[in-house]
Amino acid sequence: MKKIIFRHLLILIGLAMGSYAPSIDGPTGVIDFYQLYDNPEAHIRVRDRLTTADRIAAHGYPSEHHHVLTEDGYILGIFRIPYSHKLQNQNEQRPIVLIQHGLTSCSDAWILCGPNDSLPYLMADAGYDVWMGNGRGNTYSRNHTYLSTKHPNFWQFTWHEIGLYDIAAMIDYALASENGKGQEAIHYVGHSQGTTVFFALMSARPDYNKKIKTAHMFAPVAIMKNMANKLVLSLGPYLGHQTIHAKLFGSQEFLPHNDFLLTLLFNLCEPNFLLRPLCENTVQSLYTGGRVNMTAMPEGLATHPSGCSTDQMLHYIQEQQSGYFRQFDYGTKKNLHIYGSEQPPEYPVELISSDVHLWYSDNDGMAAVEDVEALAERLPKKVMHRMADPLWDHGDFALNHGLREYLNEPVIAIMQQYEKEQTAE
Repeated sequence: MKKIIFRHLLILIGLAMGSYAPSIDGPTGVIDFYQLYDNPEAHIRVRDRLTTADRIAAHGYPSEHHHVLTEDGYILGIFRIPYSHKLQNQNEQRPIVLIQHGLTSCSDAWILCGPNDSLPYLMADAGYDVWMGNGRGNTYSRNHTYLSTKHPNFWQFTWHEIGLYDIAAMIDYALASENGKGQEAIHYVGHSQGTTVFFALMSARPDYNKKIKTAHMFAPVAIMKNMANKLVLSLGPYLGHQTIHAKLFGSQEFLPHNDFLLTLLFNLCEPNFLLRPLCENTVQSLYTGGRVNMTAMPEGLATHPSGCSTDQMLHYIQEQQSGYFRQFDYGTKKNLHIYGSEQPPEYPVELISSDVHLWYSDNDGMAAVEDVEALAERLPKKVMHRMADPLWDHGDFALNHGLREYLNEPVIAIMQQYEKEQTAE
């Protein structure tokens, strides 16, 4: 009925405007305005968000989505590029690499720059079996064997648990895969929190060091005594100690997961979507100077933030306030119960025996040069890679337009050299 009324209304408007004309298709002998304007392709539709697997497959790469169970019951969604469709090397044994994201991020972050620049694609094309992790609580890891995300106990974790349980489970899962049979170790790459969780695991559970070939820390965050981030510095006195503010802020989801909002951002920022120009204009107003990959940045807005626990943030703020790299501070009474001491114990990073490559920069507000060097002094086996660009900052490790040349290719070269030496032995 509405369609008929709308059609007749358009006919009347057409007559009033002198648009009456014969039509071959219209049964009334006039232009069928409703058919003309009712083009479904012209409508703005809310489309389902793409997963990391969808994005990988869109570029022609084989793509897999796996679910990994941790020792304490969390179910992690991780993604894999098992081999390169360019090399067709699926019948050969490929070295394994695990790549881990930073705070409020997810596996999507690693592939935003596309197949010509992003590390996972480049590694796959170099012959690697590539796994991309997701820490508990983010977009892809919101399941548990018995806890709901609506229960506060689900969110009672920091990056300590992500390191000790999540990263350990991912390493073991990859080595237990068909391609992992016969392999005893993997390569590891982490950015920001992805480095913190590595340091936590390898120092607290040092037996995992033998499962690492080379480890690459992008913007390594452990000691935070000299960090320059203004937000953390301003919040430190309030949230970096066991105050009422910290108690109210802790053990909950940061920026609660909202499917509608995330879908809206996806529809705004995905390539070829009608509202992409709006997203691009927003990015252009926020990022200037030509340092950021402007094609990748809008897709970053479509996939981030990806969720985390507020305890992860509190743990970092505690690090900044104390100047130490140590476990979560619950307050004197609970510390005595959990740790047997009034202060939380420091991570014994001296026990990290794997080959650690530290990639750091002068302009990083989260990982100060002095803090990275202080950590390096305690690591038994490390190689320092100070970025030559004095303006290289924390975000450049993910979105700089020169990422392939200045970071990704050198990392792959180190891994390739390691594999070559192992083959020669």
